[in-house]
Amino acid sequence: MKKWICLLLALPLLAQAVEIKIGFQKSAGLLSMMKTQGALEKSLPGHTIKWIEFPAGPQMLEALNAGSIDFGSTGAPPPVFAQAGGVDLLYVGAEPAPVNSEAIIVPKESKIRAVADLKGKRVAFQKGSGSHFLLASALQKAGLKFSDITPIYLSPSDARAAFASGGIDAWVVWDPYLASAQKAYQARLLADYTGLPLANGFYLASSKFVKAAPQLVSALLEQVKLTGKWASEHQQEVSTLLTQQTGVPADIVATWMGRSRFGATPVTPEIVANQQRVADLFYQQKLIPKSVDIASRVWAWQPK
Repeated sequence: MKKWICLLLALPLLAQAVEIKIGFQKSAGLLSMMKTQGALEKSLPGHTIKWIEFPAGPQMLEALNAGSIDFGSTGAPPPVFAQAGGVDLLYVGAEPAPVNSEAIIVPKESKIRAVADLKGKRVAFQKGSGSHFLLASALQKAGLKFSDITPIYLSPSDARAAFASGGIDAWVVWDPYLASAQKAYQARLLADYTGLPLANGFYLASSKFVKAAPQLVSALLEQVKLTGKWASEHQQEVSTLLTQQTGVPADIVATWMGRSRFGATPVTPEIVANQQRVADLFYQQKLIPKSVDIASRVWAWQPK
């Protein structure tokens, strides 16, 4: 841990002190971990870091559009919906695509055995989240359209209650909610990203913030990269930290961490192509009102 903190202090100090408003999700991502450890405050002394919590990515990007935050991270779909809605955002960094940490689940006694069986069923998920894309991709592979199901737009906490009471037939969600449902209800996994197009997570910033302080954006991403490297090499410490931070039981956190992938990289042409597939699928299925161009909204971060 001491060695890692030394790496934090090695980042450059920017001359003009500013307030940086960062959006985060308590139960997801490196930003939440960095908040708990004070990593950015250590790496950027003199600057004020204001942390603002959100339940999911779509709400975070609404705040980005309103100027309430400068920087945040989400799964692949939220920025696509935001772009289609005219939000002035930039993709400034990417994180590894999830494979097993997000899934479609059904109750253990459900007669649903395959994604094709979801036709006519009530499926809950957070609209505009990574789960939205997972569901759209899985339905397409099974030969179904969104119109073939009854979508139920719920936050993870509300969807969990509906799942437990039998108010929905299936639930699409990410860890740690996924791991918790698997343990609490013996929920059965119907599909994850295995065999489907992958979708990266992203670090996003307002164009105004990037234009005003590109060096600061680079410093933020460098710290995320360092934190991701440390987290990948110290999963037990990370699990202990997140158990304390979130109140999620240690065994659930251990499952969550075992399926998580950490880090920050530039948004490469391959990642742009992945994200364009997300956008194109949503447009083809009439989930967004117009097509969007991902490459035009990418900021070229050059890591050290």
